[in-house]
Amino acid sequence: MEKDIHTDFKDDMSYGDYLQLNQILSAQTPLSDQHDEMLFIIIHQSSELWLKLAGHELTEAIENLKQGDFGHASKVISRVKQIFNQLTQSWNILSTLTPVDYLKFRDALGHSSGFQSYGYRKLEFLLGNKNQTLLQVHENDSKVHQELKGILEAPSLYDVALSMLSEQGLKIDKNHLYRDVSLPYEKNDSVLNAWLTVYRDADTYFELYELAEKLVDIEDSFQQWRFKHMYTVQRIIGNKTGTGGSSGVAFLKKALDISFFPELFELRTQL
Repeated sequence: MEKDIHTDFKDDMSYGDYLQLNQILSAQTPLSDQHDEMLFIIIHQSSELWLKLAGHELTEAIENLKQGDFGHASKVISRVKQIFNQLTQSWNILSTLTPVDYLKFRDALGHSSGFQSYGYRKLEFLLGNKNQTLLQVHENDSKVHQELKGILEAPSLYDVALSMLSEQGLKIDKNHLYRDVSLPYEKNDSVLNAWLTVYRDADTYFELYELAEKLVDIEDSFQQWRFKHMYTVQRIIGNKTGTGGSSGVAFLKKALDISFFPELFELRTQL
């Protein structure tokens, strides 16, 4: 060992102190004596950390766009894409869990389910998939419920992007631009036409064009994560009902039909 490497941390902060590893690494508490439950817990705990980071970054991206800082927003959105790629990869690890081994501890989960993930719900709201009824799942935690309600009622990443279109002189239907943003997003012809203008004159509207492609990147990587989630669940439990009461695979398949930025995909047919 090199002589200058620090070894005495009695009065100094160590790596473990900084990362609070005692708390993190003692947070795995299997409810059964089954070996594979540790895998199940760690995959989901680590996923929640990545979801937390993605939410942190998307919140920053929204603020960047409000301030007209396309450069930093682009950087942050690119990071979110890579986070989703990382999350997608994690399903490959979980898929090593066989149906037989999962059934040995599944009953211990009770009604706990990824459907109740606060981090995932926050992400969907930030990206624009608003659904007020989903707040009911979080009513038992007033702090989480209040934060999610605030995000539900605030403009999403796409809402802010549409405001950027309007501010740069592209015509957006006012009723759509100033709609109730807590309601599910519905595609709009004026938005489609505005994005078509951007794509047909990308040199003039380069920042908006680049932003649009970054948004498509996010949806692409997010949908791959959704698909891998659905397929992994199907591989492990087939068409069983989810632990949280959902229809399981059927419910996850429905999510694949939801687009955060529908006009950005429809315009490709129109170009």
